[in-house]
Amino acid sequence: MLWKCSVCGYIHQGEGAADKCPKCGAPKEKFVEIPAEDAKKIYTSDRTNDIHMEICKLAMKIAALAEEGIELNLDPPCVSLFKQAKDEAWVIKQRSKAEIAGHVGKAKW
Repeated sequence: MLWKCSVCGYIHQGEGAADKCPKCGAPKEKFVEIPAEDAKKIYTSDRTNDIHMEICKLAMKIAALAEEGIELNLDPPCVSLFKQAKDEAWVIKQRSKAEIAGHVGKAKW
């Protein structure tokens, strides 16, 4: 069963609500049980959210490597490719962040 803190939105997993919210400290009475259908969405989307977070981390690594290549400034074509890679990494990261935000908005977090 999943329970949501009505104060901060923290999700607790267990047979009953947490005695107090680990995030904001709200008492047990502030938790509401998440309906089974919504809980299923949360469980199902958990892995895809993890994948999106990993994509964000990888995109940041690509951007950092590209920045290093730009700073080395070996030759114009090389620098141009590094700049393009850095820009594309930003787009990839933002897409995944937007998808995670969409999941949160649909109660799939």
